Amino acid sequence: MSDVQHQDVHVGESGNGPYGQFVTVGRHVMGADEPLTIGGKDTGPTPFELVMAGLGACTTMTLRMYADRKGWPLEHVSVVVSLKKVVNTEGKPLRDRYSRVITLKGPLDDEQRAALIGIAERCPVSKSMSAGVEIVTSEAG
Repeated sequence: MSDVQHQDVHVGESGNGPYGQFVTVGRHVMGADEPLTIGGKDTGPTPFELVMAGLGACTTMTLRMYADRKGWPLEHVSVVVSLKKVVNTEGKPLRDRYSRVITLKGPLDDEQRAALIGIAERCPVSKSMSAGVEIVTSEAG
């Protein structure tokens, strides 16, 4: 999975409210927006929800690949990703905390279950987020 050549992601305003966006990845188009409570029209997931979706999808794909390679009887895998702000004693935000709750279905033994939960930390998106990323910004043209 980590050797995959990623397509560029194009994002532009959709015209649907002040924050609505079209997100295009190759031939796939989806929306992004902010919730009604902060002035958006809720026409799609928020940017953080898209990040959470990427982490969740990478986690389940990684676990599926690993179980298949090992020949383990994983019948279904799902994950719920949540985000909380970690704050200090004065209430000042320190960092974001993404939590994953993984559901593994199938006649797996305790060793296989423990190994799969450990493998979740090795999904490429998880590794990238944990290591920190570099973001380089420039103006087109």
